[in-house]
Amino acid sequence: MHEDGFADLVEAHYAGLYRFALSLARNPADASDLTQQTFFVWATKGESLRDAAKAKTWLFTTLYREFLRVRRRGGRISAIEDLPPGEQDVPDVEVDIVAKMDSQLVLAALQEIDEVFREPLTLFYLQDLSYAEIAEILNVPIGTVMSRLSRGKSHLRARLAEKAQGGALIEFPKTGTRP
Repeated sequence: MHEDGFADLVEAHYAGLYRFALSLARNPADASDLTQQTFFVWATKGESLRDAAKAKTWLFTTLYREFLRVRRRGGRISAIEDLPPGEQDVPDVEVDIVAKMDSQLVLAALQEIDEVFREPLTLFYLQDLSYAEIAEILNVPIGTVMSRLSRGKSHLRARLAEKAQGGALIEFPKTGTRP
């Protein structure tokens, strides 16, 4: 790839990839390493991508796979089925809190959610990816993405409700349908 094209790609996607990596790794140094590794893989293999319009999805998929590769060396990936029964389904909070909360508080609450739910929430709300793109990145069916988003929102609502402790309660943004 031409040097200017690579620089444009980095400029366009670095921040989003880093935020996704941070939501996965929960550590700025590891997130930075994952992001750098993703661009290294692009620099060595990205030219094989036939459709340049899919570069964003390719980068997010590569970052996620790098995270899984690193994670497998250090521990086991948890799936919904592996979670304790109480964490598989969280009761829906009647009224949700978000709008009046500081974004740092919301991001902190997101970091407290199990990664199996945090991943699709981050990709959907922070990266504005469609269900299909998320399914491709995480290598799961679209139905699984929808289920994890729903359960993840429930977990996030519960965490935010705990943090608010009597604060103003408002509606949580609904999961839209992005085909």
